[in-house]
Formats: sequence, structure tokens, C-alpha cells
Amino acid sequence: MTTSAELGLSALTVAPGGVATTTLTVRNDLDIVEAYTLEAVGDCAAWTTIEPARVSLFPGTSETVTVRLAPPRSPSARAGDFPLGIRVLPTERPELVTVPETTVTVTPFHELQAALAPRRRRGWLRGRYRGSVRNLGNAPATVVLTPGQAGEDLRFRVTPERLRLEPGESGELRVQARARKLIWFGKPASWPFEVTVGPEQGADGKGAGGKDANGQGPDGKGPGGDTTAADPTPVQRPVLEGEFVQLPIFPWWLLALLAALIALLLAWFALVRPAVRSSAKQAAEKAVAQQIPTPTPAPAAAAPDGGAPTPPGGASPGGQTKPGAGQSTSGPGGRTTGPGGLAVPGTGQQSSATIDVQTANAAAAVGSYQVPHGKVFDITDIVAANFQGDQGLLTITAGNQTITTIALETFRNQDYHWVTPIQVSEDQTVTASVTCESPGTPASGKQAATCHELLNISGTLSDLRQGN
Repeated sequence: MTTSAELGLSALTVAPGGVATTTLTVRNDLDIVEAYTLEAVGDCAAWTTIEPARVSLFPGTSETVTVRLAPPRSPSARAGDFPLGIRVLPTERPELVTVPETTVTVTPFHELQAALAPRRRRGWLRGRYRGSVRNLGNAPATVVLTPGQAGEDLRFRVTPERLRLEPGESGELRVQARARKLIWFGKPASWPFEVTVGPEQGADGKGAGGKDANGQGPDGKGPGGDTTAADPTPVQRPVLEGEFVQLPIFPWWLLALLAALIALLLAWFALVRPAVRSSAKQAAEKAVAQQIPTPTPAPAAAAPDGGAPTPPGGASPGGQTKPGAGQSTSGPGGRTTGPGGLAVPGTGQQSSATIDVQTANAAAAVGSYQVPHGKVFDITDIVAANFQGDQGLLTITAGNQTITTIALETFRNQDYHWVTPIQVSEDQTVTASVTCESPGTPASGKQAATCHELLNISGTLSDLRQGN
């Protein structure tokens, strides 16, 4: 005594998106009333249903149920031949389980999804685009892109020439549109074009849909109406629209500017230059006339009546001196310094130093530069860098003088310059005090763990004159 089950068809074919049915006959050869649970197993189980899924049979009786196959029209329902089994499991005697099998053929269908990005490019000679293609069919496909334009103004190149995609797989192809010649002057030119996406042509000149090399099917249908024997639905061939805007090498406003410059030059040489030369000549002649001295009588060698001779050096008889007499001027090395002392002339050298201060969050730190012994540092430039965008407070001091206090969040780079240098004497320090409230975010995009500031000081470092 056993359980017997038999499928109505030994093989059946179903198209994705369609429905195929067969029957299953279950017979109870036992001597007891038995209930049977019916379950589909195998690759087709996900889209196979049994109605009803449970039957109860008296001894010696049988019942026929319907097996319905409805594969979805998606890449998950792969094309090909797959086994389908129906497990017939008795409730009272589970050891008498049986699994009748059949072969299910899933027919292929072809569907492509494509996009072109960007849709418009601007350039002098060429534009580059990215074509993305996804295989929405249930069979592998080799995809090609066929660009085209109404005229012969553009040439195209597709890289790679073909792309093989498994069901559900996506890929990219690069399309380059190149103009045949440059536009030197004038307005931009717009060249629209189309890119047809479809399966590769077969060895017989026909594609996956049975088209010839001109895109026509056996019935004369165009790209949107070709079909296959296994897949009667039309093979869709997406058409992507693109545009290349060719820019001129020299824009139109440059011609207008050149014309205006030429007109100005002509006006200069024709009108302005002669007038300027005439005015300059008159001014030069006037200056030469003013330089010619007027004759004056020679001074007497001695005063009459035994008077004293005129003293040399320009002093008048009344004891007055000429303007500027008796006054002294200071030479290049005569500048005196402040409280730091006197710098030795001719020993100054350009010098700079960098103070690097790193501070933990909610903490304070001080960086400093000490002027060497026997030197005087004349500061002319200070550059503060807050490259992370930290938040907090920065105080700059030179010796006992506070130069500035500034909030970090108000700047990224801040510089200070002085005509009269700030002098820092030997053994004194230039300090940068940083109070960190919140570290900023540098160019890497990740917030820093500590505040980080840089202070660059520049100026002249001179020897200090010792003694009086």
C-alpha cells in the first residue's frame, strides 16, 4: 500500500508575465482515510501555486488539483529549462511521501533600461557623455550604443564598443561627440543627436529581435516592433537624446573689444598724441627760459672804510646764518631703537619664524618664539592661519605688548603689516595663546580632534649694540 501522484504534463512552457497550468492527480491506495499536503519544490517553487494545497481522500479514491505557474516578467525568472517537483506528503503516513516531477521551460524576453548623462555638454571641439544600461530581461544580452545625428557635423565614438550584461546587471559605456571643425568667431552652435540602445546584431545581420542591419524585422517593422519567436512581445530599443553645444574659440564680444581698442589707438595717434607733444614742447621751452641766470654785479672783496670782510660760510654781518646752516642729518644707520637698545647698522637680515599651537578641546595652550641673545627683532608682518575653522580665542603678544586678541571663528587667514616695525629685544618672546572652544573641520571633511593654529612672524633680525 502506498500513495501515488501523477502530473498531467511531462513538460510545459511558460512566458514571463504569463500563466501556464497543469494537473496533479493524487490517489489514496491505503486502507485508511488520509490527508495530503501538496507543496511545490525546485527553482520554480517561488511562482508556482497549487489549488487546493491540501486534500483528504478515502481509501481507494483519488482527486485532481490544479498546478498554476506564473513567472514574473523580471530578471529573477531566468530563461531556460528548470525541474518542478510537487511534494505529496501524507499526514498519517509521512514516510510514504512522493514527489512527481516535470520540466518547465521559461521563454526569454529582452528589455533594456538606459540613460544618458549629462544630456547637454558645452565645449570647443568635443563633449563626453556617460551611457548607463541595465538588463531588465531574463536572458544575457550584449548591448551596443548607436549614436546618430541628422547632419554630418558630429563624429561619435563609443567605449567599449559592446557590453555584455547578465539579467538584472547594469553597466556603463562612454560616448564622445566630436565636431568636425572649430568655430573661431561667432555664436555657439547647437548639435542635437540621438543614441539608440539595443542588443548586438547577430552573425546573420539580425539582432535579438530578428532585425536586419537596417533595423527592420521580417514584417517590415522598425526598431520598436521587432519580436522573437520565443518572446512575441516587441524588443524595446531605448532612444536617448543628447546635445552638444559647440563654443567659438573667440567670443563675439572679443571682436567688439578689439574694434574699440583699434579705434582708441587711431584716435590717440591722430588727435591726442600731437596735442600732448605740443604741450610738452611748450613746457620744456618755458623751463629752459627760467633756468637762464640774470647778470648781477660782482660782490666787493672788502668793506669800505676798513670794514671787516664778509665772513666765509654764508654768515651775514648781523651774525645770522643761512637757512639749513649748522643743521645735521642722520645717515642710514642713525635710527635709534626703543627700550630694547640700539641696533648695529648694516647687520639686519630678513628673518621669519613659525609658531605652531595645537590645543585640546575646551583647553588652552601657548606657543612662543624667543629672540636670540644679542639680537633685536623688528617685526613687520604677522600671518595667522586657522585652516581648520576652529572656534575659540587667539591672543598675540610681543614682549610685554599685546598686539591683538581675535576670535578664531571670524577668520581662516589673517595678516598684519606695519610700516613702523614692532621691536622685540633679546631674550623676549613673541607668543600665540589659543583657547580652544570647538575644533573645526578641515578640507578632508572629518572634524578634527584638536584645535590647530599657525602663526608666522617676519621682519629684520639685527645685532644688538653693547655698551654706550
